Amino acid sequence: MSEQARRRPPKPYRKPKKDPVRMLAFEALRAVDERDAYANLVLPPLLRKAREAGDFDGRDAALATELVYGTLRRQGTYDAIVAACVDRPLREVDPPVLDVLALGAHQLLGTRIPTHAAVSASVELARVVLGDGRAKFVNAVLRKISQHDLEAWVERVAPPYDEDPEDHLAVVHSHPRWVVSALWDSLGGGRAGIEDLLEADNERPEVTLVARPGRSTTEELAAATETLPGRWSPYALRMAEGGEPGAIEAVKEGRAGVQDEGSQLVALALANAPLEGPDARWLDGCAGPGGKAALLAALAAERGAALLASEKQPHRARLVERALAGNPGPYQVIAADGTRPPWRPGSFDRVLVDVPCSGLGALRRRPEARWRRRPEDLDGFAPLQRGLLTEALRAVRVGGVVGYATCSPHLAETRIVVDDVLKRTGGAELVDARPLLPGVPALGEGPDVQLWPHLHGTDAMYLALLRRTA
Repeated sequence: MSEQARRRPPKPYRKPKKDPVRMLAFEALRAVDERDAYANLVLPPLLRKAREAGDFDGRDAALATELVYGTLRRQGTYDAIVAACVDRPLREVDPPVLDVLALGAHQLLGTRIPTHAAVSASVELARVVLGDGRAKFVNAVLRKISQHDLEAWVERVAPPYDEDPEDHLAVVHSHPRWVVSALWDSLGGGRAGIEDLLEADNERPEVTLVARPGRSTTEELAAATETLPGRWSPYALRMAEGGEPGAIEAVKEGRAGVQDEGSQLVALALANAPLEGPDARWLDGCAGPGGKAALLAALAAERGAALLASEKQPHRARLVERALAGNPGPYQVIAADGTRPPWRPGSFDRVLVDVPCSGLGALRRRPEARWRRRPEDLDGFAPLQRGLLTEALRAVRVGGVVGYATCSPHLAETRIVVDDVLKRTGGAELVDARPLLPGVPALGEGPDVQLWPHLHGTDAMYLALLRRTA
């Protein structure tokens, strides 16, 4: 070593800089990973706190939101790429390190952030949350990732389509293999349909408003914020990107709400199904958190009908009460188990059961659900779904109509449930739901209806209408 090198003082230690945007994104990802939280519940309070502290402006909030949701949507693809850049199985890498690497990979491969900025910001984050030692590991991995773009990486890490179509699509479109298989079965079509659906699951969904009839109008909402018309529902408006629904007076007052158009269509189809005889008593048997109940209550009030909204979980029943507060017509909210209901058989003219399910139809909104769900979860939902539909058919009078809805296109939660209950209970027939969704294309052979993100721009809602005959 030369005399000059010996005399050179060591570099002073530089404390890492905290980047509030990336710190917040990391905090949200850790909550999703550690506590099984949902990003759409975790992120808003974090953003609000950052704004109140003066750390964030609108652009910062938009970037943090993109980093969280983009990382969660593409997690499967990024895991495959990270796995190709480390010398050990991913299960042996600490979860917080994987979160930092996934955030870095998304910045490098899924955004327009320059390469040097994506790497340096991720390494700074690693220094803050992981320490200097592991930050060096993060730096080495991200520099390897930065050598190729997303397309080139996917070509390297995804198995060829001809060898294993489901595994190929799982890596390319970042869905678990079993979900790819289930969605493909539900579509019953060729490669184009499944690829279009998987791509749609990875797109940011629009925020859709509902003007609750008799309480607000689409004209009032359009005057309050920048919107586009809804595609199918006469009560729907699509908000411009970056719009804040909570700032709209009608939404604050509960006269309007945020509701996917697929959910609106389900409520409208049940409300408009032809009936013979009285039309005075409606039931929402799985009402939480209250979006469909609020629309049904408003529609019922226009006809002089009353809605009973039932929800098993008391805290969710309170959300239903809040959603229905101020409805002009008669309604009641109760906390009750729809599989052991307190009402007498044959009490209602119209009944909706939007049953608990895997949520595979809402992967655009809850991207983390695809990594959390397991095929065996369906076995847990099956008895509950059948029990709720059986009791719904018992609750409706002869000639009345039941709507069975679920936010999943999985056949085990849709058509198979309906067919099983019809065979077991008898005394009911399917009603063709398609004419009750006027103007909506590609509704299949009926009589039930499956909506799709890539075809209809909605969540993948399923609806079967059943009329009690005996």
